[in-house]
Amino acid sequence: MKLWILYLLALLAVCGAYLAPRIGQDPAYHLFADQRTLLGLPHFWNVVSNAPFFFVGAYGLWAWRRARWQHHHDRWAWLVVALSGFLIGAGSGYYHYNPDNQTLFWDRLPMTLGFMGVFAAVISERVSARAGWWLLGPFLVWGVVSVEVWRRTELAGSGDLRMYALVQFYPMLAIPLILWLFPPRYTASHRVWQMILWYLAAKILEAADVPIHQLFGQQMSGHALKHLAAAMALWMPLRMLAEREPTSK
Repeated sequence: MKLWILYLLALLAVCGAYLAPRIGQDPAYHLFADQRTLLGLPHFWNVVSNAPFFFVGAYGLWAWRRARWQHHHDRWAWLVVALSGFLIGAGSGYYHYNPDNQTLFWDRLPMTLGFMGVFAAVISERVSARAGWWLLGPFLVWGVVSVEVWRRTELAGSGDLRMYALVQFYPMLAIPLILWLFPPRYTASHRVWQMILWYLAAKILEAADVPIHQLFGQQMSGHALKHLAAAMALWMPLRMLAEREPTSK
């Protein structure tokens, strides 16, 4: 019964994305509130605020190496998540140095690896270690394809973000459901809930880019703070690896 609930959610999400009208890329998306050049670096704070992702990636590799595993299949999705920290920092920094649709591709691509890596890891540790292992590869391919579909449709003049939106938001719906339905095999699973809260905070800060820029006297923007919140969201499950122990279940 628990698995059927997950299957139903997946079916509803896919059908909803398919039936929804095409979502094009808003050209104004690249017009972030803070456009300043400091120390010769364009969009300074939007670029340098990605630095914490490199720390998170390094921390994640350290935590991954020292973590205790109940099943060897549990390891590999978390390795993808740790490595995604480096890729997200580089991709987002590159995009914000010269924001347009071409560089946005390299911003979104590594984020899909992080989303899919966490999703596969939660499935491995809560539902089935073997299922998480076998789904990791297809999930990563799905993430890459979703960004490539957007890129190709954008070049054709009919940009479509529906598949990418599904990759980004569906795991954030499914993961809480999995946490609720299936018992943990490790302690410290509250860190995954904290990841979700930090992710929501990042989306709110992103939406409030201009108001926050005005609130801070045009010295800091919501989008730069969004990067810090997103880095915290990625750090939380990796910190869990360093803290947790296998349960007796």
